[in-house]
Amino acid sequence: MQILIYFSIGIFAGLVGGFFGLGGGIVMVPVFVYLLGMTQHQAQGTALAALALPITLLAALRYYHAGNVKLQIAALACLGFVGGGLLGAHMVQNVPPVLLKRLFGGVMFLVSIKMIVGR
Repeated sequence: MQILIYFSIGIFAGLVGGFFGLGGGIVMVPVFVYLLGMTQHQAQGTALAALALPITLLAALRYYHAGNVKLQIAALACLGFVGGGLLGAHMVQNVPPVLLKRLFGGVMFLVSIKMIVGR
């Protein structure tokens, strides 16, 4: 039964990620914390592990074939993401779990407000 739950979380995150073009972590992290009882650190690490390159590649290819990928920007952003992701993963290890959860929620809140009321 747990295997089906984990698989379903991945399906949902993939659908939302592919539909909106966002990382599935924005879906998986809250689900892992609130439905599976993971700590914020565990949820973020697990989401990152689940979203390794082969997973996102197929969705990106679909966007590419539709003419919706700017390769030069994607390549440069990818290089930056590798370094930034490693640095961020290193820095977060000593952040208290409650603070990390609040920071994650705050970022999601600010982005949602901007998307709803912004241009």
